[in-house]
Amino acid sequence: MNTKLGLSVNHMSVDCVVLGLSDSTLYVLLIKRSVEENGETVYDYKLPGGLIYTDEDLDSAASRVLQELTGVRNQSMMQFKAFGSRDRISQRDYKWLRETLNEDIHSLVTIGYVAMGRIGRKLNLHNAGNEVCWMPVNEALKMNLAFDHNVIVEEALKAVRRHAEADPAVLFTLLPAKFTALQLRMLYEFVENKEIDVRNFKKKMMQLAYVEPLDEYEQGVAHRAARYYRFDRIKYKKSRRGTD
Repeated sequence: MNTKLGLSVNHMSVDCVVLGLSDSTLYVLLIKRSVEENGETVYDYKLPGGLIYTDEDLDSAASRVLQELTGVRNQSMMQFKAFGSRDRISQRDYKWLRETLNEDIHSLVTIGYVAMGRIGRKLNLHNAGNEVCWMPVNEALKMNLAFDHNVIVEEALKAVRRHAEADPAVLFTLLPAKFTALQLRMLYEFVENKEIDVRNFKKKMMQLAYVEPLDEYEQGVAHRAARYYRFDRIKYKKSRRGTD
């Protein structure tokens, strides 16, 4: 152990990237943050995150932080990467940490977690003066999020893509119980990170035994009503036995 005087101590935290799908758009859950600068209140956005208590493990910390800040409970999350760049705390971040925790923190290592859920779940829209909101991922990445949260979101998306390539069932956690072909195609475009030809995708979808067509269609839409489908987990497991 290095005991040289003058070295700052690394604090440990967790940051949660929660993804959701609505109207064929991928969203990320963010918290609106306020900071006092030059006598004025300025706002930006950050991921749900917080320090790890000394008496809890990483997974417990991630679950606690997410529930306390957003109201999301019992969410399955995947740890995907640690972030410890020396310059990940800006002057604004340092000021916010000091105001929030009443502690000077100059170095902060965070463990990234990613989760996928349905946007319809209940959230704590206001927590300690902070507003919780869903924001389209593409819009969020164009903003200057707090700390290095732009990087964390990008790395989370890469982790989800790798996971989905190995186990496509993970994508269906983003979809409602009944979904359209368009919603499923948008998810596959996200995984493959490119546009997919509609006709080719329909042919591919028909070959997926675990995507089951229903005798139900959209209601009250201006365009041609799309058919609904459902994910059959039993058929999916059977289809995977030959590939595992």
